[in-house]
Amino acid sequence: MADGRTTRDTTIGRWTEALAGAGGDPGGGSAAGVTLAIAAALMSMVARYADDAAALDRADALRGAALEAADADAAVSAALGAAMRRDDEGRPEAIREASLEAARSSARLGEHARGAVPDLEHLAAGADAALVADVAVAAAALRAAMSGARANLSSDLGLLRSVGLSLAEVRALHPDLWAAVAGLDDAIARLDGLTARIDHRVAPTD
Repeated sequence: MADGRTTRDTTIGRWTEALAGAGGDPGGGSAAGVTLAIAAALMSMVARYADDAAALDRADALRGAALEAADADAAVSAALGAAMRRDDEGRPEAIREASLEAARSSARLGEHARGAVPDLEHLAAGADAALVADVAVAAAALRAAMSGARANLSSDLGLLRSVGLSLAEVRALHPDLWAAVAGLDDAIARLDGLTARIDHRVAPTD
């Protein structure tokens, strides 16, 4: 954040106030990171009630990683904004470098989120009636995090067109980042399947 605070150390009120600003630090990628941390916290809660130590350890680690990813993305978002504002001959190269760093940041965040899907499926299978709604909220937050990471990753790669690359060239030069978009699509579909399977337990009044 512009005031030097980390996502972990600030309050929700101050963080959302910063998000509402026009600086891009934090931005949408950081929001995806915080959303992932919320999903992880809910997973930790469910795992704790279920006395599932292994799932709890992984969810706690994910929560920390998500907050770190939120801060990392805020930094690259600020750098991308600075590159876009340049008006000298170095602007195209600055945009290229900043776009790629932003894309890598989004891909890392997406990879963290994708890794949580199997644990959430496991927790859903064993959740009792008092916890299944919390599993559903965790799934919704996890989906939002993955969707946000996917949108940012796609946008970051698309920005490379502004420095003269075609999408075909972007795909050829950065196949790992391109594949990460498809990987997030697969993970989102898998998570949607989980949500559909537990819906009758969450909302029996439908």
